[in-house]
Amino acid sequence: MNEAIDSFLGFIQDIDPVLRTVLAGVAIMLETSVLVGLIVPGDTVVLVASTGVDGILEYLSLAVVIIAGALVGESIGFAIGRYFGPKLRGGTLGARLGPERLAKADRFVDRRGGIAVFISRFLPVFHSVVPMVAGMSTMRYRRFMAWTTPACTLWSFIYVSVGAGAAETYRELKDQFDWAGWVFIGIFVVFSLLVWVVKHFLMRFTNRSAGEDVTEITGDSAGSSR
Repeated sequence: MNEAIDSFLGFIQDIDPVLRTVLAGVAIMLETSVLVGLIVPGDTVVLVASTGVDGILEYLSLAVVIIAGALVGESIGFAIGRYFGPKLRGGTLGARLGPERLAKADRFVDRRGGIAVFISRFLPVFHSVVPMVAGMSTMRYRRFMAWTTPACTLWSFIYVSVGAGAAETYRELKDQFDWAGWVFIGIFVVFSLLVWVVKHFLMRFTNRSAGEDVTEITGDSAGSSR
């Protein structure tokens, strides 16, 4: 197991730190843009990239770039909703997302406003749909950014810290214990379970806020990684 983990971490660290950081930022930007965010696993890219972090400078650089990428992506989604919302609802994008999804996202934003924007960062699919819906609403961009910036910042530091922490823990243990690789994997398993629990409770709050079962927006459950 340790040999496999060594190969994986070695491969990630061999990638130029600047390139690795930029790719992670672009992945998050795409994830938080409409439609692309439904298929690009930005959170997975961030976790993988963060395992290659070497030192506080790379840690902070990755976190800042992830925050910037998320904010750019959400701003793009907001702008699309603000300037092209009516056309998109009746076009291919609206059909792709489904009128039910858009209607329920509408109710969530209308009833919870900024809180809906903050929470959406931590919910699958919502973090791609809500920026566009917020742009279609009467919410001002300044207010949108005031709520999404702290959410993106918190999300970024959590994910980068978990990935970097798991890799650092493994490196400290691998020369002493043959089962260090299982600790590395266990950290991600525990983190995934915690993420599932948090998303479950956030989705229950979202359900109550929309006045009906909005789990349909995310397909089947809130446990998705995206």
